[in-house]
Amino acid sequence: MHHVLQRAASGQMLCKDSEDFETFLTALHSNADALNVEVHGYVILEDHFHLLVTPATAEGLPALMQSLGRSYVRYFNRKYSRRGTLWEGRFKSAVLQPLWFMPVLIFFDTHALRLGNKVAPEDYPWSSFPHYSGARSDRRMASHSEYWGLGNTPFAREARYQAAVREGLNSVQLQEITASVTGGWVLGDLEFVANLQKSTPRRLSKKAPGRPRNALED
Repeated sequence: MHHVLQRAASGQMLCKDSEDFETFLTALHSNADALNVEVHGYVILEDHFHLLVTPATAEGLPALMQSLGRSYVRYFNRKYSRRGTLWEGRFKSAVLQPLWFMPVLIFFDTHALRLGNKVAPEDYPWSSFPHYSGARSDRRMASHSEYWGLGNTPFAREARYQAAVREGLNSVQLQEITASVTGGWVLGDLEFVANLQKSTPRRLSKKAPGRPRNALED
């Protein structure tokens, strides 16, 4: 599972109106489906976006970002009579241990509020919060076992997820999630990182990793 971050170049707006947001989401899901990449969560802001995805192959994520860029940028350039890329360099990403699924999803769904937009999660339509909170069902989304573990019924899962989002994340969680995706560091416990480290000479962790505080525990 990967947390992905991509920014628009030089303050350029990624989406200017609701048609742009809808077109972006359609392109995301259609390309993800074609490339066998599961989309677990997302938040799309005016100038950047975050994704929570699991590709079936090592090539799936870069292929998704390339095809998404091609299809959406073509649409955006044609609509606004512009040329060239829309992105600020290559996308950033971090591998996640499943125990970080819920904190990262909550990070997405509270992102618009943290940026100073003063938009509550339930009032921001361009994130996966409506799907997980029960406001609407999106069959294109791939729910994760961490979410299914919240309860035995849809109502129980939705209610518990809403409560977790209202509680939010602590400052350590916010810092660790931000640092991991911007630095490309794996987010997981010591054993998880150590096992991944065996497969690559590249350093995967900036510091000794830990387990996130469970935002769903009383």
